[in-house]
Amino acid sequence: MSHTYEKVSGNKAKLTFTIPAEQFGEAMQKAFLKLRGRINVPGFRKGKAPRRMIETLYGEGVFYDDAFEMLFPDVYEAAVKEYDLHPVDRPDISVDEIGEGKDLKFHLEVYVRPDVKLGEYKGLTVETEQQKLTDEMVEARISADQDKASRTVDVEDRPVQEGDTVNLDYAGTVDGVAFAGGTAEGQTLKIGSHQFIPGFEEQMVGMQIGEEKDLQVKFPDEYHAEELKGKDAVFHVKVNGIQVTERPEPDDDFAADISEYDTFAAYRESIVKELTDQVNRNNDIAAENALVEKAVENAETDIPRAMIEDQAEYMVREMGMRMSYQGLKMEDYLKYTGQTAEGLKAMYMPEAEKRVKTELVIEAIRKAENIEPGEAEIEKATAEQAERSGMDPEAFKKSLTEEQRDYLKDNAAIRMVLDLMKDGATILEKKEEAPEAEEKKPAKKKAAKKAETDGEAEEKPAKKPAAKKAASKKKAAAEE
Repeated sequence: MSHTYEKVSGNKAKLTFTIPAEQFGEAMQKAFLKLRGRINVPGFRKGKAPRRMIETLYGEGVFYDDAFEMLFPDVYEAAVKEYDLHPVDRPDISVDEIGEGKDLKFHLEVYVRPDVKLGEYKGLTVETEQQKLTDEMVEARISADQDKASRTVDVEDRPVQEGDTVNLDYAGTVDGVAFAGGTAEGQTLKIGSHQFIPGFEEQMVGMQIGEEKDLQVKFPDEYHAEELKGKDAVFHVKVNGIQVTERPEPDDDFAADISEYDTFAAYRESIVKELTDQVNRNNDIAAENALVEKAVENAETDIPRAMIEDQAEYMVREMGMRMSYQGLKMEDYLKYTGQTAEGLKAMYMPEAEKRVKTELVIEAIRKAENIEPGEAEIEKATAEQAERSGMDPEAFKKSLTEEQRDYLKDNAAIRMVLDLMKDGATILEKKEEAPEAEEKKPAKKKAAKKAETDGEAEEKPAKKPAAKKAASKKKAAAEE
């Protein structure tokens, strides 16, 4: 067997094969032995008719397809391995010569991972929006800790107030007739949350435990139940109990209860440090994203559509998995939004193309710079993944499959590529454009800016570092 390789373009390869007549004849015989039990020949029991009789009756080519399918996988795989090709789609096969006693000759064309012509990727200058730690961020984090440490206590010595959580029974009527969904017992309602129709919660303020009262309300004109829109209603309510949420004061006792620190000052200082580290990480990721995006913009490559479609399909599955964690099925989401699976895939195509090109450029830089992570880099990537998974590093390491180890090795290589790009790069803070300058822009540019903003409001996958998106498919395997 012989084969030749020809590069048709940057993303397509041509392979030509010649398989000796003897080898093809052996495959024909194997095909005959495999199929003879399923072929009817008058005068013979199934499986007993001679091969020549079958070929005379059904034509010499009756076994061609099966013989070809027996030979093709091995010869194709061998050629792909020899020429270090990376097919991204099924090959388009053409048979040039086939027949008894003849060499089998065929060729195929197949899309492969494309060549990348790198532009500048070192010493780049980029602008990014740099996040800054503010007192508001620190106070918001402390407030969140206060909420977590809050407790709910029963109130018995006063009436309902704004902010209380009330346990109540209610029965609603319109024109003296009860309606569906208007009656309940033992319901909880936070006064001021505006969960009920306008006027309901406001009229409960001042009621005592055990008190019953008729509330006069009106359903909104845009209410979801058609038969209740704009209707006057009466709700007979009874207060069963009142509870209030007590938030701890931000003092030393609070700090000691919810942290390892004895004083509020030390606790607050730890929050400042934690948020500072987080802001620095976010700024670092923003810089990396900007550098990668610039390198991708500077590179040239012709990406096969099959790669983009495959990535878009993966992103749809990724979205479906995120929704399943929230208890929503993909088919229900499509029904609620009036979308189709194909429409969703089409929506993801532009982002899929960016992901694929990013992956290709990262790989090309890695190859150009001969970047190969050593044990230290792989160990670090493994330890970081173990920490994210909440596992002991050694136990996590032992649990890894070969595929997961390959992912972590790739992740370590991506980290090295990013470090290379950041070394010598200039990161400038993006300045916000003054409002006056915006007003002076030509009308067309304003319209373009608006369209750009509107586009950003569309639903998109959760934001990730650009380089990490490039390894998203392998990441799923490593996190299982």
